[in-house]
Amino acid sequence: TPKIPRPFILNLQHKDAYQVILDGVKGGPKEKRLAAQFIPKFFSSFPELADAAINAQLDLCEDEDVSIRRQAIKELPRFATGENILRVADILTQLLQTDDTAEFNQVNAALLSIFKTDAKGTLGGLFSQILQGEDIVRERAIKFLSTKLKTLPEDVMTKEVEDYVFAETKKVLEDVTGEEFVLLMRVVSGLRVLQTVSGRQQLVELVVEQAFLEQALNPADPDTVDRLLQCTRQALPLFSKNVHSTRFVTYFCDHVLPNLSTLTSPVAELDIQLEVLKLLAEMSPFCGDMEKLEANLNMLFTKLLEFMPLPPEEVENGENSASEEPKLQFSYVECLLFSFHQLDFKISSPLSFYFARGLQVYIRQLRVALQGKTGDALKTEENKIKVVALKITNNINVLIKDLFHNPPSYKSTVTLSWKPVQKTEAVAPKRPSGEEMGSGGTTKKQNSPLPRRDARQIYNPPSGKYSSSIGNFTYERGGFRGGRGRGFGARGNRSRGRIY
Repeated sequence: TPKIPRPFILNLQHKDAYQVILDGVKGGPKEKRLAAQFIPKFFSSFPELADAAINAQLDLCEDEDVSIRRQAIKELPRFATGENILRVADILTQLLQTDDTAEFNQVNAALLSIFKTDAKGTLGGLFSQILQGEDIVRERAIKFLSTKLKTLPEDVMTKEVEDYVFAETKKVLEDVTGEEFVLLMRVVSGLRVLQTVSGRQQLVELVVEQAFLEQALNPADPDTVDRLLQCTRQALPLFSKNVHSTRFVTYFCDHVLPNLSTLTSPVAELDIQLEVLKLLAEMSPFCGDMEKLEANLNMLFTKLLEFMPLPPEEVENGENSASEEPKLQFSYVECLLFSFHQLDFKISSPLSFYFARGLQVYIRQLRVALQGKTGDALKTEENKIKVVALKITNNINVLIKDLFHNPPSYKSTVTLSWKPVQKTEAVAPKRPSGEEMGSGGTTKKQNSPLPRRDARQIYNPPSGKYSSSIGNFTYERGGFRGGRGRGFGARGNRSRGRIY
């Protein structure tokens, strides 16, 4: 009878001992704590018991005792070797559903730990749950990606890994809620591989698909309006002189401006008309050649005339009455006039002249009201309104002067009243006024100062008697509803189940 080698006998003995450790998960608290430590410690020595070991550790991760759960979760990264990485990442992703803060932080730390072992495998587990997991797991997995990926070093987030993130994110975007869309755009916008002109163009294409720009706008549906606002806001930081906003600007001129007065706001406190016009103004400097430039400019001009005042009344000596405040909606006019100025159009209507005259009266009134006021005096609500109104009217005045030239001049640059003033280095170089012809046969404009993408801020001026349309509401929503399939807020809710 051949003799059994001693090492083999020892291995069998060790295997039996390891099985005892595995069975410890069925014991009391002390046995479970020991098992939580020793199962992962000797895991690599018994590959034939790998499945049993992972399942035993998983049982400990769901134990009623929170201290046992935390210990078991802390040791989970030790199982993330070879083909087990995907399973461990999947398990950790499911464990994100915990409501215990310390346990949640432990899961986050464990996920970050296995990223260093195999980033692509870890992402595979995360995206698996995002695509197929319960809603609470999906939500927290997306939030994990949106906050943690940007903290990982380049040797972890390689080009291959980032390409994988982009490819998987596009799959998820086929069926998302509004909040998920915003978070996922944050994920892909931060990828280094997409920080090129072609990369940003790909991101714009993603947003265009979500915005449904091929469909007519239903102004009575707040969800449809909300979708457009959210998508436009996501696209804005991506636009540049090389990545154009033409499709969005065209859609606003074709479908939004004609329905401006009938738009249904998704938020009661939001001045939806002003919000739309602000977005249009911010996009207009990045608009490229338009197929229907003249028609779109006519629409802009028509809307501009709706908010322009009648010629100021004359007193007996023929001078303007400086005592009457013009009834102007300055915020609307600033947005429309700025957009108009950026898209190069010659204004020939005498209403421009009358508007400028009334504006000069109003500017004088504001300057007199603010004269000599400094420090705390300027911080009162009424004076804040006056300061903002003065900034708006000054902007309008600068633009009007350009349009008074014959032919109109497009050399002036202004900073929109709700945006921070940019430093000198952020100003785009000016071109000669007759440098280039656009598709509509008009002369290309001088570029206004372009904000740095990393410095973009949104400021909403306060409301008051000086402009019935100066908004005081900051538009921050988590998402929009209604979309393809379960998407954009319609995803079903499922109860928590067993972690696999």
